Amino acid sequence: MSEILTAAADGILTITINRPDKKNALTSAMYAAMADALEAADKDQTIRVVLFAGHRDAYTAGNDLQDFLNNPPQGEDAPVFRFLRNINTASKPLIAAVSGVAVGVGTTMLLHCDLVYAAENAKLSLPFVNLALVPEAASSLLLPAMVGHHRAAELLLLGEPFTAATAKEYGIVNAVYAEDRLLDEAKAVARKLAAKPPTAVRLTKQLLRQSKGDVAAQMAAEGTHFRAQLKSAEAREAMTAFFEKRPPKFT
Repeated sequence: MSEILTAAADGILTITINRPDKKNALTSAMYAAMADALEAADKDQTIRVVLFAGHRDAYTAGNDLQDFLNNPPQGEDAPVFRFLRNINTASKPLIAAVSGVAVGVGTTMLLHCDLVYAAENAKLSLPFVNLALVPEAASSLLLPAMVGHHRAAELLLLGEPFTAATAKEYGIVNAVYAEDRLLDEAKAVARKLAAKPPTAVRLTKQLLRQSKGDVAAQMAAEGTHFRAQLKSAEAREAMTAFFEKRPPKFT
């Protein structure tokens, strides 16, 4: 079965992350599939809205670290960076339905979604520094703008998990629902959007995006540091410690 499922109906493209045995951890191939799906949706006039979903216990655990180490992103055309660019430049509304863990990119991609709904069991985290890495998806620009500098610093520097209720309080999430209602509620909103005049929706999204600053430049700067840190002694120690299930030692 495909690890990225796509289904189009009623003007909505649903992209489902489908690797539950690994808590929906993302591989290079999965990033490529999602990047391709977003590109196709942008060109398809029958698609009005894109909805991201995962599974009840996991939206996504973030990068599959073993795959990431075996296939590190070598340049800006790496699948992970293609995906990040595509969620930034998508011309049609993006909605996320977040249940369970949303680690790393599972949280940063929400900053590019136009509407975000979370289940009560959602647990978000941004553990980049804990892995000796830096933020990605322009989160070092978008998160402070959304939640304020001090809250963004707490989330990015400490990397500790936070709840759906906190995400709603901070403005990262629009609404929180019971787990068994989440997807139905998100789909209902997607249907409302799909029924609206598409050009007006697209232009409104475009105008809203202009207020965010130079997201592409921030993504590029983050990507440069991310690739460098991935090769660092700090990252080797952090990831070795992760696999060995011990505290890392940074000397």
